[in-house]
Amino acid sequence: MDDPRAQLERERQKTIDRLANLTEDFDKVVAASRDSNADDEHDPEGSTIAFERSQLGALAEQARRTLTEIDAALARLAAGTYTTCERCGRPISKDRLRARPAVRTCISCASGGPPGA
Repeated sequence: MDDPRAQLERERQKTIDRLANLTEDFDKVVAASRDSNADDEHDPEGSTIAFERSQLGALAEQARRTLTEIDAALARLAAGTYTTCERCGRPISKDRLRARPAVRTCISCASGGPPGA
């Protein structure tokens, strides 16, 4: 398996970059709508601007949550519990960790089955 720390650090940097881009795009949309005298409620383009703001805000929030999950995974790695399911205490498969490096649970627990089944 790839070095988990290196994989998590790569994912963390990609997420930070994505969050910075989303924040910049959001700020541009807000600035563009501020400089306009358009009324979102009555302007035909207003719903598009509001949708863009909403979508960018949601994507930025998703990136923040991802960053929190990656930081938690790095903390588990430092504590020696990275490969242990938080629900049942059994090992998380290497394939699952490779596919989703910030995952907290084994596939059985994640799929809603009985713990460790």
